[in-house]
Amino acid sequence: MQPFGKASLGVSTFYASAHANDQCGADGLPLTPNSIKILGRFQTLKAVSHPRLCQYVDICRGKHERLILVSEYYTNNVQLEAAKGTFQSPQNLTSLVYEILEGLVYMGEYGITHRALSPRNILLDPENHVKLSKFGLYHMTNSGCDVTFPIGNPRYMAPEALALGPIQPKDHTQAHSGPKSDVWSLGIIVLEVCLGVQLWSACTLQQLISKVLLLGKHKNQQHPLDSILKEHSAENKFQELSASIRNFLRKCLELSPYDRPTACELIHSELFKEQRACQMLPKYSLTLFKYPGLRCEDLELTEYSENGIGEDEDHLAQRSIEEVYYLWGLAGGDLEGELKKKGLLRTHPPICSMADIISAEGDVHGQERDSSSLYDGTVIPMSLDMLRKRLENIDDTAFYPLLEDMTKQPSPSTPNITDLSETANLPLIIREKDIEYQFHRVVLYDRLLKGYPYTKDRIWKESRVDTPPLYRAETWAALLGVEGDFIAVYDSIDKETPIPIDRQIEVDIPRCHQYSELLSSPLAHAKFKRILKAWVVSHPHLSYWQGLDSLCAPFLFLNFNNEALAYSSLSAFIPKYLYKFFLKDNSAIIQEYLAVFSHLIAFHDPELSNHMNSIGFIPELYAIPWFLTMFSHVFPLHKIFHLWDTLLLGNSSFPLCIGLSILTHLRTSLLSFGFNECILLFSDMPEIDIEKCVRESIRIFCNTPKSATYRQHARPVPKPHQQPAGSPMKPPTYYSKDYHDTPRSELSREPMKLEELKMEVSPRISAEDLLELCDLKGGGSRSPSKRNKNSKPILLIVDVRTNEEFVRGNIPGSINIPFNSAFSPEGDLLPCSPVTALYNHKGRIVVCVGNKNSKNAVNFATQLVRLDFPKVCVMHGGIDCLRPTGLLAVSSPDL
Repeated sequence: MQPFGKASLGVSTFYASAHANDQCGADGLPLTPNSIKILGRFQTLKAVSHPRLCQYVDICRGKHERLILVSEYYTNNVQLEAAKGTFQSPQNLTSLVYEILEGLVYMGEYGITHRALSPRNILLDPENHVKLSKFGLYHMTNSGCDVTFPIGNPRYMAPEALALGPIQPKDHTQAHSGPKSDVWSLGIIVLEVCLGVQLWSACTLQQLISKVLLLGKHKNQQHPLDSILKEHSAENKFQELSASIRNFLRKCLELSPYDRPTACELIHSELFKEQRACQMLPKYSLTLFKYPGLRCEDLELTEYSENGIGEDEDHLAQRSIEEVYYLWGLAGGDLEGELKKKGLLRTHPPICSMADIISAEGDVHGQERDSSSLYDGTVIPMSLDMLRKRLENIDDTAFYPLLEDMTKQPSPSTPNITDLSETANLPLIIREKDIEYQFHRVVLYDRLLKGYPYTKDRIWKESRVDTPPLYRAETWAALLGVEGDFIAVYDSIDKETPIPIDRQIEVDIPRCHQYSELLSSPLAHAKFKRILKAWVVSHPHLSYWQGLDSLCAPFLFLNFNNEALAYSSLSAFIPKYLYKFFLKDNSAIIQEYLAVFSHLIAFHDPELSNHMNSIGFIPELYAIPWFLTMFSHVFPLHKIFHLWDTLLLGNSSFPLCIGLSILTHLRTSLLSFGFNECILLFSDMPEIDIEKCVRESIRIFCNTPKSATYRQHARPVPKPHQQPAGSPMKPPTYYSKDYHDTPRSELSREPMKLEELKMEVSPRISAEDLLELCDLKGGGSRSPSKRNKNSKPILLIVDVRTNEEFVRGNIPGSINIPFNSAFSPEGDLLPCSPVTALYNHKGRIVVCVGNKNSKNAVNFATQLVRLDFPKVCVMHGGIDCLRPTGLLAVSSPDL
């Protein structure tokens, strides 16, 4: 990201052309608004960063096709400096022209034509270095097709650009201006600077266009430059210029674009042999996700000063332009308010804008056009005073955090440390609007991401608190373990050759999160298709299923200018949470997933489970879109961002807990609804408090035995030799530990047949989990030691075998309720001392234990669930798997 330096932020506005109300596309659907198209193309400009170009920062879409642009801005320009005679010096003139060419050459690498080059649009920073502005207007408006005004000043436009006339959106055969048009504009600008006059200053617009178009009337007899000099009586003054400048101008003002050189050819001419190229941004200022090479290759450390940080140093200038703009918005910045202050955003009463006549085609007659809808090239500097005032109490050292010292206790001089800790406990929506809190988070994450992958453990730790929206894309990629030259991997995938699935992708994309202005743009649709095709092509053993586009949407939205990172993040996300979900035949995988989800509902909320089963509202009817898209098809993007911030910290079973937390949120309605009402409820998902949902899902996960969510088809843990070099260590969080990551033993859970799994109501847990929950630890699984007498068990073990079997060997602390004599014909528990103990422990985990090949334990658990007993589960493998451990105790027959 480009540092802010001594720049300002400028805001400007213009209108896109509006479609007639009755216009539709070939598919019969309304046409995409031109403002949406412009918004999509603008995103590319945000990635164009060069010291000779003003950085584009943001675009906002307002009412009636209004667009508001934010970009780097400087008040000084070539027109003002030329009036002062600054460029009369040949050295200053040469430097000016060279720096302009540097900007044009870099734009050419992105295929961008300026088209609006003029002395006012060539800004100068405080060191008088060139900063080209408004270079993206022609690109974002599709060569001017999406606006009603011409782009560029006719005084500086090339003859071929004027000869094109106004470009019609439907006329795709008409040629657009190319980069050589900017060379002509540069020639006219340099000629004016050298002569000290403005060409054709007394001409009307019609006369001006005529004169430029008639420059070639003498054909080969007279050069256009000679015609211009003769018309302005400037031949003598022109001859006073150096031969190299005269030759340069003659090349730039060639009438035919075929004879005119490119900016790249001009910059290598003898005129600029003593000029030095500008210094590009250092590699180490880019994160790993944007630069795959060695970032410290050109690292230059500043000289150490004993005085420390200077008191008068502008630390905000060292932050990136994106960070400054982000903080400016949090400090109360309002783009429309800035425009209103300068009169660029005026509103009129609706009655004053009513037309006299409106035709059946939608044409308006008899009403003068509002001047505010016309193009105004004014750029308004945005005041940063409010931002600086909000940050004035922050200590200078906060701009440069030392990561290695952050594990220590903060020093007493650290400002607002108490306030920050209190803010961290506030709701997320408040934390994301608190400027001081976000400042500290942004500065910290900027440094952590620059240190990735070496800081990955710290990123995991900080992400448990929250993720700043500004760095969410890079943080997600870090959590997913994206590393290596992912750009080369993405570029090597064939995304152009037609494949059979193309048609289905083209059908799905226009329906995916189309309320989002960015994702509904044609450019977003093209990126969608490329990323999805890349995934399908690079995973030939998997198939495209509807829902993959919804999974792709959050990654594309966050990485709009980095398709490779969006693809890499998606490719890392799917194996972690949706392993085998996209097989051609995924029925067994999904059925197992939903069976485990049903068990989880019964474990935590048996009343809700019983009701939903009684009305036949099973997870197959509502939960498949949830899990197949990880809820991205259910919730809007802004909620998905907050949901996935936590989801990415969890293991492959965590989505099950999120699904249950959604049901818990809707519990009251679900218990009172019948089947039809439940179907309608989920067809139009009601408002869900995502932050509350996330907290509830964490609570559910932490209160669920790990093996209760065991799935046979979960992603197997890589063997040590399969783990990539530099792979992250175990993340420091409980709910990121996957059951499948633990070593397997004779006490672990084993796969079950799908039919058997679906028949059961309660989840099964492994003997390992049982011993852990009982606090039975030891040197090995075969000989665990008994728990401390003073420790309080968090579960109750119910042995459902016969009394004779129970006394021959049982788990210490368990109670015996034989299944054959436990329930009355009506299904109620028959009173007895163990049953009383069972009721006294209601609310804690109840583990039903029986013989290995007997269904008594499963049936006993089913009956308890029907009696609304929560947290009921069955120990997998029965009592037999514990016999080798030496744990079983023998009870006295008299007892």
